[in-house]
Amino acid sequence: MVIELHDPADPRLTDFTHLRDVELRKSLEAEHGLFLAEGEKVIRRALQTGHPARAFLTTPKWLTHLADVLENQVVYVVSDALMEQVTGFPVHRGALASFERLELPSVATLARRSKRVIVLEDLVDHANVGAIFRSAAALGVDAVILSPRCADPLYRRSIKVSMGAVFAIPWARMDDWHGGLAALDGYDTLALTPDASAVSIDEVRLGEKAALLLGSEGDGLSSRWLDQATERVRIPMSPAALKNGVDSLNVVAAAAIACHSLVRPSSAGSAPS
Repeated sequence: MVIELHDPADPRLTDFTHLRDVELRKSLEAEHGLFLAEGEKVIRRALQTGHPARAFLTTPKWLTHLADVLENQVVYVVSDALMEQVTGFPVHRGALASFERLELPSVATLARRSKRVIVLEDLVDHANVGAIFRSAAALGVDAVILSPRCADPLYRRSIKVSMGAVFAIPWARMDDWHGGLAALDGYDTLALTPDASAVSIDEVRLGEKAALLLGSEGDGLSSRWLDQATERVRIPMSPAALKNGVDSLNVVAAAAIACHSLVRPSSAGSAPS
């Protein structure tokens, strides 16, 4: 059902308002159990992975691009100017859609079903979370587990940066940070750190199940998680980098490299101590 709207205050547009207010959007989306997808490719991925659509918001010229998936859907059509007025920014990819969130699996369920997982502790940047999901999905990681305070993978910015990869890889959120790693019993847990005393990640032989722990953008992993890990691992920096005071990569780059090591054949290197 295609409906033309002309009033930015129309209550039917509520799902698509205040998109620049991160804190307000987080509370609204949590309260109503929804998330937003932006752009044709991401919207299609959300639909393909079984997320029920609530409504679509688009401009006339983008109707034909999504015509095959809009049948029996609620579609609000607005002008370019009204689109920007409602959302607070130019929507270059032409369409937004609001979706209902699916129930997440438990951490224990994901741990039981998976062999290679990454665990994110307290990352606050939605773009970083989205980029890490994209690397994890591309490189063959089985699942992602988040600490309770980690940024939301289904926040619009996360989804956009991941190019929909957040729909391609299972994920779960811990209920409890303090004892959260207990669900990974039976896993080799590798804590990524710039500490020079840590083992190079390429030298570690991985068991049947392995989890890579990644810490927050500023402080890295907490001392508690570092102490609980099976092994502390690092990505070696070049001598020139170390000489110039560069001892680590940003968390997105580090995650991509470490994910590649995580999924490599387990025959290389030496077993964790």
